[in-house]
Amino acid sequence: MRTFIFGLLAAVTLAVGALSAAPSLPVYDGPQITAVVVHKAARRMYLVAGDVVIRAYDIELGFAPEGDKQVEGDGKTPEGAYRINFKNPNSNYYLSLGISYPNNRDRAEAAALGKSPGGDIFIHGTPSGKLRAKDWTYGCIAVTNKEIEEIFAMVKTGTAIFIHP
Repeated sequence: MRTFIFGLLAAVTLAVGALSAAPSLPVYDGPQITAVVVHKAARRMYLVAGDVVIRAYDIELGFAPEGDKQVEGDGKTPEGAYRINFKNPNSNYYLSLGISYPNNRDRAEAAALGKSPGGDIFIHGTPSGKLRAKDWTYGCIAVTNKEIEEIFAMVKTGTAIFIHP
């Protein structure tokens, strides 16, 4: 019985130690981010509070980045006005923020082509922690894992995102 108790105590100690060693996400206590602004051609994304740029990031886009996303699988990153519609702390790409693509315009454009507009467009990190070859996503906006930690802490669900050519 004594061995069991010592074993249990050791297991609990190791588990608590492992939990405390896990990285925690940063806490943001600055001005509320009112918009995310993406400039595809410049491969830059800005977090904005009112009319002040709070942070800027280099980004990677879809594997065929020029032009607006029209249909599922085209490798393009959408262009237009959207919202951050959810936050996923358990993403396959470390952390991710959902973008409200497709909107009604996107659905209508794809329907006119007889195709699906697709979906599942995110701002996300990477599975390996490092950016890959230039413009490697299927239409998402990728940053480093350290950057997505910061963005995840700063941007609330409902924030506007404007994606420009």
